[in-house]
Amino acid sequence: YQLPTTNYQLPTTNYQFPFFPKTFNLVYYASFEIRNMSIIIAQDLSKVYPVAIKEPGIKGTVSHFFRRKYREIKAVNNVSFEIAPGEVVGFLGANGAGKTTTLKMLTGLIHPSSGNIRVANNIPFQRKEDFLQQITLVMGQKQQLLWDLPALDSLKINAAVYSITDKEFRYRVGELTEMLSLENKLTQPVRKMSLGERMKAELLAALLHRPQVLFLDEPTLGLDVNAQVNVRDFLREYNQRYQATVLLTSHYMADITALCKRVLLIHQGQLMYDGSLDGLLERFAPYRVINVELAQAVDMLTLETFGEVQAHDGRMVGFMIPQEKLTSTVSRILTELEVVDLTVTEPPVEEVIGKVFQAGGVGSEQ
Repeated sequence: YQLPTTNYQLPTTNYQFPFFPKTFNLVYYASFEIRNMSIIIAQDLSKVYPVAIKEPGIKGTVSHFFRRKYREIKAVNNVSFEIAPGEVVGFLGANGAGKTTTLKMLTGLIHPSSGNIRVANNIPFQRKEDFLQQITLVMGQKQQLLWDLPALDSLKINAAVYSITDKEFRYRVGELTEMLSLENKLTQPVRKMSLGERMKAELLAALLHRPQVLFLDEPTLGLDVNAQVNVRDFLREYNQRYQATVLLTSHYMADITALCKRVLLIHQGQLMYDGSLDGLLERFAPYRVINVELAQAVDMLTLETFGEVQAHDGRMVGFMIPQEKLTSTVSRILTELEVVDLTVTEPPVEEVIGKVFQAGGVGSEQ
């Protein structure tokens, strides 16, 4: 982490802070205080879980009872990144890659095995009131609203927890209700809401105290297309209105492409890529897709002479062509085949992400 030019001389001695799992360099701490440019800082963040090993059968059970053996699972392994205030960052990875574990460490729900974290100028696992007032965590598969009560009752509980006055409560609920299009929905029991309405109400509850850092773990999970679009539109508007920082995980690439200019890719606990979404496509997708509609069907052997055939359905053909051969291949297709229509597109983002995970390479845009 490079400091800006300054006449202030920082001490270089290491000091052992009691709340950090390992030696913490004072220069790093001071650099954050002076720059104050990153609202989220993770440095060499790791989390290791001990998992008991048990042999099958009665013998294995007895042995396991008296002498347990463990193996270590590295859920997160030396992950480092910074996020600036107001930035919306996508956090991508397959199931079990370490996304949720990282979010839990950033929100202070679990203690890291090693590494340093600062979020909103606080150490998350200390769970100070100032820190909790500035963050929120929304998990698509979890809910905080009470199932049998109207959502408004749960919101009043949240207002009491965060010491929000009645006047401010009414103003914030009215504002967020309008942004989320939840008029006349908050007075009915949560169990009678549709899935999309419940997710909106969950977002309202999570943002009632107006946090500056949003950790969103698959907020559109299970929603239909229209509900997903509504949630994305709301998050974009909230970010623009309050300059909130958002770290978003999602398996729906439409969420990422619509909201995030920057993405983090994590695979098997390691950070594989940190940079722009466009840079990811350029780096890991050095090919283009040519979709062709032919006047009449052509056999597969003939089609394969033009390049890798990605799809073939009668007169519709899809080719995957390296970018350096794109011009010559398009020229050959137009010359040698009877073409009705031809389009050249970038590969779907989902395909690119899949290829990144298969490659297993680690790197960043810089």
